[in-house]
Amino acid sequence: MTTIDILICAAYCLLILFIGLYVSRTKKGEKKDANDYFLAGRGLSWWVVGASIIASNISAEQFVGMSGSGYAIGLGIATYEWIAVLGLIIVAKFFIPIFLKKQIYTMPQFLEERFDGRVKMVMAFFWLLVFIFINLTSILYLGSLTIEKVTGLPVWVSVLCLALFAGIYSIHGGLKAVALTDVIQVVVLIAGGFLTLYAALNLLGEGEGLWKGVSHLYNEAGNKFHLILDKSDPGYMDLPGISVIIGGLWVANLYYWGCNQYIIQRALAAKSVKEAQYGMIFAGFIKLFIPLLVVIPGIAAAALHAPLEKSDEAYPWLVSNLLPVGVKGIAFAALIAAIVSSLASMMNSVSTIFTMDIYHSFKKKANQQELVRTGRFVSFIALCIAVCIAPMLSGLDQAFQYIQEFTGFISPGALSIFLAGFFYKRATANGALAAAGASFAGSLILKFLCPSLPWMDRMGLVFILCLCLMLFIRENKPDKEKHINLYAGLFKTTPLFNILSVVLIAILVVFYWLWW
Repeated sequence: MTTIDILICAAYCLLILFIGLYVSRTKKGEKKDANDYFLAGRGLSWWVVGASIIASNISAEQFVGMSGSGYAIGLGIATYEWIAVLGLIIVAKFFIPIFLKKQIYTMPQFLEERFDGRVKMVMAFFWLLVFIFINLTSILYLGSLTIEKVTGLPVWVSVLCLALFAGIYSIHGGLKAVALTDVIQVVVLIAGGFLTLYAALNLLGEGEGLWKGVSHLYNEAGNKFHLILDKSDPGYMDLPGISVIIGGLWVANLYYWGCNQYIIQRALAAKSVKEAQYGMIFAGFIKLFIPLLVVIPGIAAAALHAPLEKSDEAYPWLVSNLLPVGVKGIAFAALIAAIVSSLASMMNSVSTIFTMDIYHSFKKKANQQELVRTGRFVSFIALCIAVCIAPMLSGLDQAFQYIQEFTGFISPGALSIFLAGFFYKRATANGALAAAGASFAGSLILKFLCPSLPWMDRMGLVFILCLCLMLFIRENKPDKEKHINLYAGLFKTTPLFNILSVVLIAILVVFYWLWW
């Protein structure tokens, strides 16, 4: 990192801090209430919703973790991004109208209204554990790994710097500060990603242009351009063939985009159902390009025979060794953008769930300012825990797969609970609790009893088990006040939404036809 690169990164960081603090300011005599702090006053437009979803989603998990999987496995890992496009369409059409009709703050709150307080508490604690001990810690670790490889700073120093940067504006400003800074961050991370991709392909093309680079990439790593892996492929245990299209990946996909506070909170803060749906379609179009930024560079590192100790070093190696002065600063700023936006979003989701679903349940008379103070304090504590744990992940080779597998311990149960809650009037709270317990226990048992079973297939089997429990543990006379009123027109979408959805699906069909 030269002085110019450092100045570019510093200028970017100062810009984000300024904007985050500026948009979260309050007028003299005014104080933030819970609606302002946790849901940005429910005033987000579609382009803010879409950009914030992508900025929250794209983090070190993708830039570092997914590039590492691209290096080790190949294009197959891109199926997470492209199947996610279909997930966004389904969630926008069938989940969002229900959530916004309920005017909820959190996913556990929806579960309380549909089932009871026990289900809310159980799932709230599950989510807090996953968000803090898996998501926050892995984002910090992967980000610090990149900073260490590019700048030479020790991992623990990098972890502290990232935590401090994300905490300054997000803890004070809440979701509005997070969402509006995300708009800038998503532009920076896309620009920086394309610069890194260009540098890698240009080197492969020996300076003769991108197309020459693409040709050499196919020649050197053609075996890595398959979206569907067969059993002979070393990456089959992580991406088990056709399961990525019709199997367990759908559990992770619909859970992540439709039942995950971390993502869905942006849609809950939209001005209307239509704005939320357009925002998710906008995110879907951006998703189409994400593998170019995070997977192809990893494959390029493999084609360049990068001397790596572990796969997750692929992207940091590209940034450190290929980019010229100035450009390296922009690419590094893009990585910082991806990491910090996800950290900020995760902290906000943790504070929202704890404050509104746990603290407020026990202290119902808490005023709005007390809820905001509690949210800020919880964000700080969660960040401190993650800072302490993050350096312990240094032994992982592909952290992206670690995140997906262990999130998969709760996603089958959570998805089955939500789907039954939406569409099965006889679903009960006892069934939901049984599904939540079976999700964790079933995943743990299968992991140890069937070690040869790919974890994605395991997730699909556990989902079927949980859904069966929801269907069989039922009530004969459903509580009309609890079940969702599915009336005609609830899932009706605009002609523009329908057209854009068809375009997205057609593009995906072409992708899978080209790289099957």
